[in-house]
Amino acid sequence: KTGLGLFATKPIKKGTRIIRYFGPILDSRIPEQDDIENKYLFELNGRWTIDGSSRWNRARYVNHSCRPNVEAIERRGDKGGKIVYITRRRIKPDEEITVDYGKNYFEAFITKSRCQCPKCRERRAERQRGYRRKVKRALLRKKTLRKRSAVVGAKPASKTKSKAKSRPQRKSK
Repeated sequence: KTGLGLFATKPIKKGTRIIRYFGPILDSRIPEQDDIENKYLFELNGRWTIDGSSRWNRARYVNHSCRPNVEAIERRGDKGGKIVYITRRRIKPDEEITVDYGKNYFEAFITKSRCQCPKCRERRAERQRGYRRKVKRALLRKKTLRKRSAVVGAKPASKTKSKAKSRPQRKSK
């Protein structure tokens, strides 16, 4: 549903270093490097960015999730640092490895309507179920009202006239 991804092949304990995000380090002060546009840029700070677009960077296949099972940790070094993904909780075999891409990336590329993480899909499905229930209730109410109006319309006209005549009239002073 989200394209290519990275999956666990065996159980992984909480706090385990899984993979390193690497690639050429770009300097935002150099115009040619600052103009590079792709979805695999990992910004370390205002100056340094890792270009992880190379296929040999397997960490680029870690998809976004609003409830991630790994987090990106910066390891300090020269030229900004290195990024490693460390598990936040125990990961089961065949479970997809996911990380939160952050607010800026989410708003720029994903948005709420297109997020394919299990949490967002579940939320959209629940909203859809709620909408269907609401429509179903409205249709049932409409049918019930039609039945009632059919029953009310079947009353003889004499009964309605007799009720109008039996009302006492007010005397004026």
